[in-house]
Amino acid sequence: MATWNSRGLRGSTLEDLINRTNEKYRENALALIQKVPTPITPIQIDKESRHITLAYFDKKSTVDYIGVVQGIPVCFDAKECAAETFALQNIHEHQVAFMEDFEKQGGIAFFLLYFTKKDLFYYLPFAHLKVFWERAQSGGRKSFRYAELDTAYVIPKKQGILVAYLDLIQKDLDERAQEGKEET
Repeated sequence: MATWNSRGLRGSTLEDLINRTNEKYRENALALIQKVPTPITPIQIDKESRHITLAYFDKKSTVDYIGVVQGIPVCFDAKECAAETFALQNIHEHQVAFMEDFEKQGGIAFFLLYFTKKDLFYYLPFAHLKVFWERAQSGGRKSFRYAELDTAYVIPKKQGILVAYLDLIQKDLDERAQEGKEET
């Protein structure tokens, strides 16, 4: 049996917190967000427990979550980071392409990062990720440091909500609207 902190369960606690948050948002009619299942093909199944013991991924997954918040399409991926530096190798090119296409269709894409040492959740707008991504693509750092992030996107602790990211979606929308005004 795997222990709670084994590598095999890495990310499952974060996923559980987000799933429970999404249930709360749905109960309160604030959002409808679903976990996107990773498509797999089982190779071996334990007949006694009926658990899949060996499988392979059918295709590349895009994002962890997709849904709608008050009429706005959203998609996001959740990542854990044990250090103060986040390696961009944890994000795949096809995910970035999907998120870019999603935003071109009027949706909002972002990453929910959990910095485990700091016990801190962070909302990383897609536009901010793109800055780090393009820097890496042009030969720069292949990671970003926590110190490079805008602290205004730290997800605050909120009574009754485990990962209260909805307020940060509003901040993201407000920032986009402001940028739109500055361009005109």
